[in-house]
Amino acid sequence: MDMKMVLLGAPGSGKGTQAKRLCQELGLTLISTGDLLREAVRNNTPLGVKAKGFMDAGKLVPDELVIGLIREKVSGLDGGFLLDGFPRNLEQARMLDEIADINLAVNLDVDEQIIVDRIVNRRSCKQCNEVYHLIAKPTRMEGVCDKCGGELYQRTDDTEAVVRERLRVYKERTLPLAEFYSQRGILVDVDGQGEIDDVYDRILAAINKFKN
Repeated sequence: MDMKMVLLGAPGSGKGTQAKRLCQELGLTLISTGDLLREAVRNNTPLGVKAKGFMDAGKLVPDELVIGLIREKVSGLDGGFLLDGFPRNLEQARMLDEIADINLAVNLDVDEQIIVDRIVNRRSCKQCNEVYHLIAKPTRMEGVCDKCGGELYQRTDDTEAVVRERLRVYKERTLPLAEFYSQRGILVDVDGQGEIDDVYDRILAAINKFKN
């Protein structure tokens, strides 16, 4: 059975980092709505222009601006996948049911203040999109990407005020998804605090326990 998995967790819970490693380990295709939307913003597509206003203000991008991208991506896949950043509310989860049979949902649980500290200190490379952290993962040369030498910047949606708003919206709209998948018996809760490797090991152990 192909694994069709969603990764839940608040902004800054480490979903993106863990999703990449999980896909490599499990042979899944990573589908990140955040990456898809940021690409659309960079390319100034009609979707990107509309999405930018919401993202800069810390608001969730409306369903109608996301569904089309996801539907197209999933329909072209052969095999399992992991969704990072989708679904974000119950309506999207029900729409996703029409596209694929999700058989596992992993929820990363991280304290809110830890999340704020993680995001506010995050920096991204303008060229290759590599992500760094001023404290946990600094670059060898300040402001310069270790990987490609590109300039680092703080995304406009990574300021503290915007992060607090994103977390408020998350609690209101996205948190109920955990209950949605729990009622189906496919939710796995994982402690998302601590070192990246430790969190990754906990996720893998939880997945293997669920499968067995």
